[in-house]
Amino acid sequence: MNNRTSSSPLGVGGNILDKIVLRKKEEVANAKQLVSIAELEKSVYFNRKPHSFKDFLLAEDRNGIIAEFKRRSPSKGLINGVADAAEVTQAYNNAGASALSVLTDVDFFGGKADDLLAARAANNIPILRKDFMIDEYQILEAKAWGADIILLIAAILTPQQISDMGKFAQNLGLNVLLEVHNLEELERSICPNLNAIGVNNRNLADFTVDIQTSFDLVSKIPNEFMKISESAISNPETIRALRSAGFNGFLIGENFMKTDNPGEAIKDFVAKI
Repeated sequence: MNNRTSSSPLGVGGNILDKIVLRKKEEVANAKQLVSIAELEKSVYFNRKPHSFKDFLLAEDRNGIIAEFKRRSPSKGLINGVADAAEVTQAYNNAGASALSVLTDVDFFGGKADDLLAARAANNIPILRKDFMIDEYQILEAKAWGADIILLIAAILTPQQISDMGKFAQNLGLNVLLEVHNLEELERSICPNLNAIGVNNRNLADFTVDIQTSFDLVSKIPNEFMKISESAISNPETIRALRSAGFNGFLIGENFMKTDNPGEAIKDFVAKI
């Protein structure tokens, strides 16, 4: 089932996704030692009712953009080392974003829990915990940190894990976004315990992007799920085309973050949609 290439943008052998998952297993094991589930459940946000992802994607005063706060990536290196999570996400919100995506992966994306907590304190719209979820403990963390949406990546999870983790998250009131990269992942991973399905236009083996992936897969996603296109969206015309094709949401990361002022960048972008 793992037919990914062995090349990596880091210039070392082995697939980057495999490296991330290996590191993530260590990270989760360490986190469990440091913070018990009982402590997570005592968090100030644990009992808050998460926002409905669907309601904000379809709201007339929102534009469907899921605007991402991302400091770095394995393919691009440092994207923005100085941006303030609260300030940037508030600007995204003010520009009409339907949701926020906040990276919490430390080693590969320079993210941290504090970025999500800062975004939560500053905003009243849905927030996606963007990370590589491999364990239910991470879903409890997401809930404790104030996230409304979790990401399940088909490329690193079995269909059974997707079903189980999706159900676990929804039982906590969280929204579940499944990310797929091709038809095979989509067909084997669809289950009732999802709220949205995202097509990632980035090939995780070599990090190339191709927006055509979204257009090829949109009709294959059942209509009971919100449809999201992720990555490779850098101009307003693309959003118009994706919307016409049937997408409800558009995840945009480095297009805003690579600028000196991500808040201004999203404002200018939205004005042209």
